[in-house]
Amino acid sequence: MEKIAFIGVGVMGQSMVRNLHHAGYQVSIYTCTKAKVETLLQEGITWHETIASCVKGQNIVMTMVGYPDDVKDVYYNENGILQNAAPQTICIDFTTSEPALAQKIYQDAKAYHIHVLDAPVSGGDIGAKNATLSIMVGGEQEIFNKVLPLFEVLGNSIHYVGSAGLGQHTKMANQIAIAGTIAGVSEAIHYAQSVHLDTDILMQCIAHGAAGSWQLTHNGQAILEQDFKPGFYIKHFIKDMKIAKNEMRKRDKQLEVMNQVLSMYEQLDEDEHGTQALIHYYQHSKD
Repeated sequence: MEKIAFIGVGVMGQSMVRNLHHAGYQVSIYTCTKAKVETLLQEGITWHETIASCVKGQNIVMTMVGYPDDVKDVYYNENGILQNAAPQTICIDFTTSEPALAQKIYQDAKAYHIHVLDAPVSGGDIGAKNATLSIMVGGEQEIFNKVLPLFEVLGNSIHYVGSAGLGQHTKMANQIAIAGTIAGVSEAIHYAQSVHLDTDILMQCIAHGAAGSWQLTHNGQAILEQDFKPGFYIKHFIKDMKIAKNEMRKRDKQLEVMNQVLSMYEQLDEDEHGTQALIHYYQHSKD
């Protein structure tokens, strides 16, 4: 049975760690703030004060941190993964990050005889809790095949998408689709409220027809319940959209819908809320 080090245990990471633990894997974790993972420690999961001690003796290292700079830090710091993980360790980065960075880590890890997969996930806190995440994986297929049982503990839509970095590119396409969808959901609810529709009946009418989507069912309902807790933080969604925008800028192309949604989020001062808080853009607009 693989021994796993999990670096970065946030909203989604906590449920992922718990699912691995319940599946019988020995999981050690590292977070900057121990107090935020006390419930996991009470369940028998071991916390480490440093990344170096967390990865020692583990043959699988999973990372899920916030931003590309955080990814660089946990992999390249002298007390980080590449300089402290054992040869033949398999590293899986679940962070949504820059495709070029994923490719660089994959290449640099070869000098340490370490294997790296970029494996961003989609499904939010609900998908993490229910082990129904969508996982899109770039890297070597042979390594993907070795750790597929681990992915199957965490998700139910698991796909090998190609070489290093392509997992991140796939996640960018996912985020672009979400941007348009959550804006459409917010607009529909804003319209319904403006014309005094019964929004509960509205949901019954449209959630199972052609307008139906995960965003409508989950985030749409959260909007109606005035629940803006982060299943996925606005600040992280802004980061993702900026990565996608930059990738297209390199190719002299534009993503007009996503760019508009990015601008809308940037006008909100709600980085710590969930993405469903986009409704406030419409509610506060004078147009």
